[in-house]
Amino acid sequence: MVKLLGISGSLRQGSYNSALLRRAGELMPDGATLEIGTIAGIPLYDGDVETAEGLPAAVTRLKQQIVACDGLLLATPEYNNSIPGVFKNAIDWTSRPSSDIARVFGGKPVAIMGASLGGFGTILSQNSWLPVLRTLGCDTWNGGRLLVSGAGKAFAEGKLVDPTTEERLQAFLDAFVAYVGTRTNGAR
Repeated sequence: MVKLLGISGSLRQGSYNSALLRRAGELMPDGATLEIGTIAGIPLYDGDVETAEGLPAAVTRLKQQIVACDGLLLATPEYNNSIPGVFKNAIDWTSRPSSDIARVFGGKPVAIMGASLGGFGTILSQNSWLPVLRTLGCDTWNGGRLLVSGAGKAFAEGKLVDPTTEERLQAFLDAFVAYVGTRTNGAR
């Protein structure tokens, strides 16, 4: 069994990326599951807080989910042509202390997808994630991209309604799960 953890980089109730991730959970191929983690409740990173109080509970929970999964699926919005600050902040927190990076992220297969209202999907945000994931020692999957542009038409009432996008999502998931399966054989 391949166990993926999906994380949406949006806190917005009606987030297209969260809806994309929920649909991904419903489309997982046989032999795979998708647990959805959250960045909600994670405060802005402050080294003084970390020193005085340790990791916040929301960070510890997400960090444990990352350790326990076979692969990560990041659903990233794009803000000002880059990574949303709240998403990067959450990953920064989960990389603390730095001595823990290899245990949490080292060799972890990661796929990136995203939806946006614009015409280019989240290509710039996805590209911005690459040096971050490389620094963390992740195994960034390069087997495909899922860029959902025109999200206002692809989603309705919090659900993916565009059949072409759904077909692309299914193919993306099938290929990533197969890749994770060859890397981990489902072992955690």
